[in-house]
Amino acid sequence: MLQKLKWRTSLLFLFLGLIMQEQAIAQAAKTASKHPNVVFIIADSHRGEALGINGHPFVQTPHLDQLAKGGIRFTNAYVTTAICAVSRASILSGQHRARHKINDFTTGFSDEAMRNTYPMVLKKAGYKTAQIGFLGVGKTPPTQYFDHWDAQIPWMTKDGLHQTDNIAKKALEYLDKQKSDQPFCLALSFTAAHEVDGQNGNPATYMVQERYKGLYKDLKMPVPATAAPEYWNSFPDFFRTNQNIGRGRWIGLFSTPELFQENVKNYYRLLTGVDEAVGKVIAKLRESGMDENTIVVYTSDHGFSLGEHGMMGKWYGFEKGIHVPLIINDLRSDSKLRNVKAEQLVLNIDIAPTILNMAGVPVPDVMQGVNLLDLIQKKQPGRKHFFYEHTVFASPMLPKVEGLISPDFKYFNYTEHNFESLYDTRKDPEEKKDVAREKRYQKKLAAVKALYKKEKIAIR
Repeated sequence: MLQKLKWRTSLLFLFLGLIMQEQAIAQAAKTASKHPNVVFIIADSHRGEALGINGHPFVQTPHLDQLAKGGIRFTNAYVTTAICAVSRASILSGQHRARHKINDFTTGFSDEAMRNTYPMVLKKAGYKTAQIGFLGVGKTPPTQYFDHWDAQIPWMTKDGLHQTDNIAKKALEYLDKQKSDQPFCLALSFTAAHEVDGQNGNPATYMVQERYKGLYKDLKMPVPATAAPEYWNSFPDFFRTNQNIGRGRWIGLFSTPELFQENVKNYYRLLTGVDEAVGKVIAKLRESGMDENTIVVYTSDHGFSLGEHGMMGKWYGFEKGIHVPLIINDLRSDSKLRNVKAEQLVLNIDIAPTILNMAGVPVPDVMQGVNLLDLIQKKQPGRKHFFYEHTVFASPMLPKVEGLISPDFKYFNYTEHNFESLYDTRKDPEEKKDVAREKRYQKKLAAVKALYKKEKIAIR
């Protein structure tokens, strides 16, 4: 009798197990059929090599490193304009500046253009849209387009909560409320690692979280080779002025050894703070089970010069100003894109069409970027170069420049002054020498200039 009871109990457990397994398979199929949630995270001024996984000698970014290991890490990601508002407009629209035509810090998208940005295309496809942290495009916040808007977040609240921590807190609160099957697109925009602009004639400063103020204190920050005075002095007269915004910021933050050491450390401290915030968001996705239907994208609006070429900031088309991190992680367990190091040349304009493709949503024809998954799977040819431009402000504050950039060279045309620069980055990766006036480079200069003119027409 006891043996028969055990046998019947075993059959019952087996039957229940089969039912549970069928329910799990059905739930997995249901989850896989849904549009994935999108979490898009953008930092400000995060230079491309400043990740532990990219071989940086000391920066602590364990959560971003883990995110990269679990997905795709693009080692050659660039922005087409190293000006925050213009680059953010390119990220949202998938377009070059010449097409989206946002060229300052006050102009926003028209209604038609806004509806063709990736979050609004997702919204039309049934997504809930949320923006936490500043959008960074236009003077008037486009709150009417978003289901959740919380963009005006100060560097520090009255009770001492740092903006990076505040954004993470608000992100976790938002994720806690996502109980329905409707997919969401959550954009998190950190102001770090941007400096706090100076007031009343005072220089800019960095506002670091209290717990990170001692981080890196025992390290000596390496001084870039091109921080030596001769590299700044090699620029033409119209560029080499303290009115140049890159030089003006350098004076306030990097112009003495003491300022350089403290403020470079503060820059990296802010990045580690962002890394911690990203880790909290990913942990929440996993704890809630939302990771099984979520993709995460991390990038920056531009890179950052830490004294290279005698400047501070982004502004120009030099490597440190345009090279950015880009990580895409499909958290879903069936993703086969794990620990992928992608070396193709990719751009900020590729992010929007890639997000839409991964979400299973048609890409508007006006977008100029490519689907990065097609690129790394070699379903389409990779690009060999790209057009760079900025026309925000003018000389002497920010000389206008256009150019063509490839892995082997950088060509700049300072359009206000009819002055050309050419850097052979294959031989000179630190961009130490402008070879545009050297006889042996004239053939190369002519060929690159012809490509530049062709691309200038093509991107419009």
